[in-house]
Amino acid sequence: MSQSIAKPRASHPRWLRLTHWLNALAVLVMVTSGWRIYNASPLYDFSFPASITLGGWLGGALQWHFAAMWFLAINGLIYLVVNLFSGRLKRRFFPVSPKGVLHDLWAALRGKLGHADLSHYNQVQRFAYLFVMLDITLLVISGLVLWKSVQFPLLRELLGGYDSARHVHFIAMALLVVFVAVHLVMVALVPKTLLAMIVGRKEPV
Repeated sequence: MSQSIAKPRASHPRWLRLTHWLNALAVLVMVTSGWRIYNASPLYDFSFPASITLGGWLGGALQWHFAAMWFLAINGLIYLVVNLFSGRLKRRFFPVSPKGVLHDLWAALRGKLGHADLSHYNQVQRFAYLFVMLDITLLVISGLVLWKSVQFPLLRELLGGYDSARHVHFIAMALLVVFVAVHLVMVALVPKTLLAMIVGRKEPV
């Protein structure tokens, strides 16, 4: 009787790696151009240093921001659709629970969370990735309200009005920056995850 041999598969397929890096580029452009836009009419009692902003002036920043917005929205939609219809969303990101997240977080803090199988997400990763999906969705929705407030009255009202939408947009941006910062720290602690996201890594099925 012939015995089937499991073929290795990429822990991060090409479509995932491509959408990941395109999303990263779009987020970088949106955040840095957004800081320049923020500086033109600050919400809070501080401004961002011009050296870390993009656009040179308000008009230039708006052009970069709108271009990256559509890029992020379309690329992010492709990422979600492929994840959903391939079954990857359910397979990789669920189940997730507060108890499981706390358990894996405690294990991570003690250095006892394994990273041998990069195709398997622990519950902290699942929660973080699901959170960032929702956060980017909120960024796009609040951004539409700020861009075309009259054309999206329902979204404006759901966010509590134009001024409230500005705060929502800023807070969602800040949370995204925190996620990216933590993500980069984790990549530095487990460098093989970066290599896997660049070239892919074969894992047994």
